[in-house]
Amino acid sequence: MDSTPLNNENDESTGRSCSEQSASESTTFPVKNQSNAPLYYERPDGERVFYHPAVTSESPIGEDADRDFSASIFDDVNLATPEYETSAPSNFVALTDEDYASIVNGYRKAAEKVRDFPMKPGVYLMKDGQGRVIYIGKAKRLRNRASSYFRRDAIDDQRVGPLVREIRDIDFLLAESEIDAILMEARLIKDVQPKYNRELKDDKTFPYLQITIRDDFPRVEATRSPKSSSVRLYGPFLSGGLLRSAIIVLQKIFKFRTCSMRINANDEKRQWERPCVLASIGQCSAPCCARISQEDYRRNIHRLQEFLGGDRKRLLEEIKDDMQEASRTRRYEAAAEFRDQLLALESLKERGNIEENVQPEVFQIDPRRGVLGLQKIFKLSKPPRIIEGVDIAHLGGQDTVASLVHFVDGRPFKNGYRRYKIKTVDGIDDFASIFETVSRRFAFNDPNNPPPDILLIDGGKGQLHAALSALEKAACRPGLTISLAKREEEVYVPDREEPLKLSRRSFALRLLQSVRDESHRFAQHYHHMLRRKSTFGDNWDQL
Repeated sequence: MDSTPLNNENDESTGRSCSEQSASESTTFPVKNQSNAPLYYERPDGERVFYHPAVTSESPIGEDADRDFSASIFDDVNLATPEYETSAPSNFVALTDEDYASIVNGYRKAAEKVRDFPMKPGVYLMKDGQGRVIYIGKAKRLRNRASSYFRRDAIDDQRVGPLVREIRDIDFLLAESEIDAILMEARLIKDVQPKYNRELKDDKTFPYLQITIRDDFPRVEATRSPKSSSVRLYGPFLSGGLLRSAIIVLQKIFKFRTCSMRINANDEKRQWERPCVLASIGQCSAPCCARISQEDYRRNIHRLQEFLGGDRKRLLEEIKDDMQEASRTRRYEAAAEFRDQLLALESLKERGNIEENVQPEVFQIDPRRGVLGLQKIFKLSKPPRIIEGVDIAHLGGQDTVASLVHFVDGRPFKNGYRRYKIKTVDGIDDFASIFETVSRRFAFNDPNNPPPDILLIDGGKGQLHAALSALEKAACRPGLTISLAKREEEVYVPDREEPLKLSRRSFALRLLQSVRDESHRFAQHYHHMLRRKSTFGDNWDQL
């Protein structure tokens, strides 16, 4: 059975929403089980419960399809033993009333929650009964897209059925635009690795347009491995193919080079070099052969940067006029070429912000430069060798835990990791949980476990104040206590009203993000351990 949910390219990123399809081509989920094999859902312990669906009429899933959230999709599902025993798997388990109630209640809760989703772009996160994210998707309009999973016939579809039968909760994150939603989805899938997301789990990154501005004659190229300095970057872009096509069009206009030759402006021997074929067809100004001065070449690069920065209206209008003129004079091949140029240049708008859509796989962390950067930013007398990070994890205020990770010289030191089960806090109170964690960490002055040079708290100003309050009566203190807020990646520092905003490409910020993300991962891991133990008992790991 294919357990893959709707592919990412079948979301709104195709450029056409379901509401824009005609009635005859509406996406449908046939309720009849096409393979005639029994369907199943998974219990929290991993056991599969099989059943056969009843046959009902097909129902379109679309932006403008009517929805009845009050009715359970399970009204149309036959939960009895299959009619033919031979069609049942050897490990067939009949569905009990308790199983039925658990599925219906959890599913209805998630369906009702979707009714309050906004009609804005963003990503939705589907969770199982234990609060684990099992699928992440993007949407142009969150409510419409997410609600398509809560139709009567979605549960019996062989593509999305296995996912739908595990949904017990759903959340969303808003994005500024559809482009931001696509990039956010890719980032979250790489970080969370949900079980039902097949695409975007690898280390493939989105491409950038890179200009080597420090060269005598700057080079323009598309790359997935950009440099972190001495270049001007634009992106990330959604499509590598469209980006390369756009560069070809731009090269015909701005005559820049794309080769990897080292060209010295003071090399007089350049005039005797033979140009490549791009110069022969008028696509490159051939700086390698001294056919253009350095001043004129850099002027073209400056015009290109203005275009990429947003001043593209005039150029697009010129190409559009050329296309219409070619069409009017029946030069259809030329008109088609101008049309393709317009499409390629318009695609340059479909890109993220390099400061906001960070790809850690692209800009790798340099521990040494990160440590030195922190010393410079916080004016420390020496590089901070030891950094510890604290984070809190819970589910609705239950099984609250804290993590403390330990970095030495910018690298994780697992022997220094600690985890705490919160004892003095009831319900949801991150501030009090941080207070308890910091108090316990610094309750003793242990020479074998000295305080860190920097203590990093995951959170904003409130979390930082909670940590500072705990340190007032501590037996020892870290050299510096700061916090890192995730949404804007702002750094809060004691005795400073406004947070620090570091460059997203700063090695110091990347190191702090690495510590914060590792403390979050370690806290979540411990929390899931306690959740499984409380659900299945002390022998949960033997199930």
